Amino acid sequence: MAKKALHAVDYLAKPQKHEPRPVCVLFGDDPFLKRQALCRLRDTVLGDDESEFSFFAFEGRKTRLSEVLDELGTVAMFGGGNRLVVVEDADTFVTKYRGELEDYVAKPMSGVLVLEVKTFPANTRLYKAVAADGMPLDCSSPPPARLMKWLVDWAKANYQAELDRAAAEMLLEIIGPEMGLLDQELAKLAPGAADAKITPQMVEKLVGGWRTKTTWEMLDEALSGNTAAAMLQLDRLLASGESPVGLLGQISASLRRFAAATRLILQNEAAGRRVVLRPALEQAGIRPFVLKKAEAQLRQLGRNRGQQMYGWLLQADLDLKGYSALPPRAILERLIVRISSPAAK
Repeated sequence: MAKKALHAVDYLAKPQKHEPRPVCVLFGDDPFLKRQALCRLRDTVLGDDESEFSFFAFEGRKTRLSEVLDELGTVAMFGGGNRLVVVEDADTFVTKYRGELEDYVAKPMSGVLVLEVKTFPANTRLYKAVAADGMPLDCSSPPPARLMKWLVDWAKANYQAELDRAAAEMLLEIIGPEMGLLDQELAKLAPGAADAKITPQMVEKLVGGWRTKTTWEMLDEALSGNTAAAMLQLDRLLASGESPVGLLGQISASLRRFAAATRLILQNEAAGRRVVLRPALEQAGIRPFVLKKAEAQLRQLGRNRGQQMYGWLLQADLDLKGYSALPPRAILERLIVRISSPAAK
């Protein structure tokens, strides 16, 4: 079995413990993690002194392996003796030169080759070779619990700010699991934090604003069956520059609660127990002050759509990350229509 890849979050936390190898592969769906990992690799391999003379980046779809090898073998006229060559968007490059790359990992040149790909299956010979002699870095978005810890640690390490756990939860609920956007919001919050502490009140005031209000209004309209009104709010948010991935992250938490409540209701029915909506919504995490509204929304949604919600959210998430040719607007519009259109009898 191939050695498990190092996650980029762990690498960025303690890069000094992980010396770059002659071949490094950055794979996964989070561009922020890839960018941060590449910056750290560049700093470690080349340092600061005239490093631009020893760094070269290729576009994977237009690059031949011979060009990459020539660049790795070239000695820079200025700068140090190390060499760092990156092949960006390298999925087609890896597919085309897989056998040659396997040979290269076994006998690399003196420089460091970095391949940036979306996927890197662990059952391939190339993955096993890189895992054994190179450095595979998993740049996929971490699960919610780990993302929460990363957010708190990242605020302390990079912005010298203490992020209150409740503030971190609110930030994740507003922004979604988009690490680049979360980093941007921390950069805005940290300078104004009294005693370097970021509180929920600060997050609500500085991060929420009209966009958060509009997002919740859009979701309320959709869950009330008002498709046109929900689409209008979506249009306003996208026109203001809101990230489609961030929008999905914001509404997914609420929609997952409705899906969880539906599952609890169906389990009670199957066990022959009396079905009451409010306890199921409470158990699914709906806040007390919105329970009355949530009951009406769950009835409007219906059990059939409630059962499909997890699948719809997963599909939308994958589609926004490149698994669909549809534009991001169309992916979000499709989700809104599914939620807001009249329930099937």
